[in-house]
Amino acid sequence: MAAPADAKSPNPGAPPGSAADGARLITLGGGITEVVYALGAQALLVGTDTTSLYPAAAQATPKVGYLRQLSAEGLLALRPTAVVAGADAGPPVVLDQIRSAGVKVELVAADHSWEEVRRKVAAVGRAAGREAAAQALQQQLDARWQAVQERVRAQPPARPPRVLFVLSHSGSPQVAGEQTAADAMIRFMGARNALGGFQGYRPMTAEAMAAAAPDVILTTTQGLEAVGGTDAFWQRPEVALTPAFRQRHTPRALVHLDALELLGFGPRLPDVVERLHRQVVRA
Repeated sequence: MAAPADAKSPNPGAPPGSAADGARLITLGGGITEVVYALGAQALLVGTDTTSLYPAAAQATPKVGYLRQLSAEGLLALRPTAVVAGADAGPPVVLDQIRSAGVKVELVAADHSWEEVRRKVAAVGRAAGREAAAQALQQQLDARWQAVQERVRAQPPARPPRVLFVLSHSGSPQVAGEQTAADAMIRFMGARNALGGFQGYRPMTAEAMAAAAPDVILTTTQGLEAVGGTDAFWQRPEVALTPAFRQRHTPRALVHLDALELLGFGPRLPDVVERLHRQVVRA
């Protein structure tokens, strides 16, 4: 696993950020904020959103709220020169107000691919005036990604495990179908999404769980904590209908990672995929 970005930059040759650089950045989206730290440009950050929790130093940055519930006043009060955000940031009228104030706004499209990570690196490089450093970082990340993907493809299992992602941070638990970040992660690790035939998320019902028949249940650490921990999770009646439940005393039956690490599609993506491949597919 790579060292945390606040302990060791993945691009140690990049010059440290400083106020003299002129750029004042606000980043909206945890994966985008991670890129700033990976480039060693964190001194240029004047604000981040509430999903920007890694590295630990990002938690001490001024917060502008949740990336989908922004206010122009809060953003402009930090006097940014550029805002780099995921395409789901908004509301759109707020971003229009920011642009009208002369702030450069760059939105990064999300398609749950490696190209999404590359777009984030390039966007931060442009906003920070660190294009050369961003290109060097991207070369390192591309090489790491290629190595991990070759490892995943090297010894495919005869029967890829069926993995079901459960999202349960609040309200009723949801399960992930196609065209979701969770679906992409399952495929990247060399496993199979236990659910298909629909896009996005839908409620976790007993019928859906029985039909999915997952060997492994994947969730976020925050979601597991929200339902009261591992023991409480296995007590849900829907889960009792699955092969994973019958193997609940094994480490592979229920796998959880931090939400940003698992679904953020930032520079840690190769490390996360490699770890999940070992824990879920090669176990």
